[in-house]
Amino acid sequence: MRFVDIIEKKRDGHALSKEEINFWIDGIVAKTIPDYQSSALLMAITIKGMDLDETAYLTDAMVKSGEVIDLSEIKGIKVDKHSTGGVGDKTSMVIGPIVAACGGKVAKMSGRGLGHTGGTLDKLESIEGFNVSLTRDAFIKQVNDINLAIVGQTDNLVYADKVLYALRDVTGTVQSLPLIAASIMSKKLAGGAEAIVLDVKFGEGAFMKTVADAKALAETMIQIGEKLNKDVTALITSMNQPLGETVGNALEVYESVRTLQNSGPEDLNEICLVASGHMLFHGGQATSYEEGYKMAQEALKSGKAYEVFKKWILAQGGQLDFLDNLGSFIDAKYKVNVVAEEDGYIKDMKALEMGLVSSYLGAGRATVDDVIDMKAGIILNKRVGDFVKKGQLLGVLQSSNEIKDSVIDQFKACFEITKETVDKPILIEDVL
Repeated sequence: MRFVDIIEKKRDGHALSKEEINFWIDGIVAKTIPDYQSSALLMAITIKGMDLDETAYLTDAMVKSGEVIDLSEIKGIKVDKHSTGGVGDKTSMVIGPIVAACGGKVAKMSGRGLGHTGGTLDKLESIEGFNVSLTRDAFIKQVNDINLAIVGQTDNLVYADKVLYALRDVTGTVQSLPLIAASIMSKKLAGGAEAIVLDVKFGEGAFMKTVADAKALAETMIQIGEKLNKDVTALITSMNQPLGETVGNALEVYESVRTLQNSGPEDLNEICLVASGHMLFHGGQATSYEEGYKMAQEALKSGKAYEVFKKWILAQGGQLDFLDNLGSFIDAKYKVNVVAEEDGYIKDMKALEMGLVSSYLGAGRATVDDVIDMKAGIILNKRVGDFVKKGQLLGVLQSSNEIKDSVIDQFKACFEITKETVDKPILIEDVL
């Protein structure tokens, strides 16, 4: 089999066979196929697309290209949640304890933030002592003991995805639906998940800009799951404004704790309950989504989820004294109050730009080697649809370093204010 023939076949719009896709991924692992040939095939796929069978073959081959985590020693169905990324998306820190409190098994491998979206691992590491690098045996034991562990992905997980993503990033082939779907699903499946709840975001602060694009991606991943015998449900959720009221690492831990204490913002609370309801149904703790939702509500309201949160933090080496003084936990050296310059209704809060502002404050990284300022970020006082008077607080910027006027101006520019009333946006557009 010659790889150039595979490139030409896809260039001409034909479907690739399972054997041809396996030949490609095996060649990546063995380093027998040069980057320029893989890049050519990636471009052909981006232009010509892939059908569902091809995408499933690619996903399966990528799963097998590296380490596959065996979680069979964990009792029960392993349920995972994956978000396609957004600004202020701290749901894993709330959903994990809720599901675990109801008996669900959450054995999650997560990632770090890059660019305008934050990573769960970075947020958790703002808690002193928290360890994201458990051994396999410790990971399995912890899930069996308290139903919950969140750790970093191993270096050998889905090796081919690391190679292909690096090539996609520099060849203009990132925005290919089958390549995105295969990348996401291969990592979830290699991580040992038996059922997956996806939070597929759309809007300005998300990778998929429209509801239609988000649904197309979600449907593809659901169908991949079906072909590979995995239960997959997808929530289609808005990222046209940040989720919740904070953007940043310690700030988002703070907001997650407040949510687990039944004092969190309505949008974060609702999306966590809906996702938890589906996870409990897929995990066998509930006989329906509706029952799962009620179980999640009760776990949150009763404080059981908060108790599991504390057990989880302790189990992974984290110190709990920050819970005694949450104000000190998020207190930063430099703070700037930003106020409205006119009366009106907030029509838009540009999520992408707010994510970038948070990153400029020190909460994110431009390269994998950048050091994060755990205290940096944004506290939001207004949401889309709210009325604001001139001089009222829009939000607070904070950092361990002096805040530049240019960053303050960028934050102000995130708000579009109009004289006409504005409806509150829909958070969950659909469930597939």
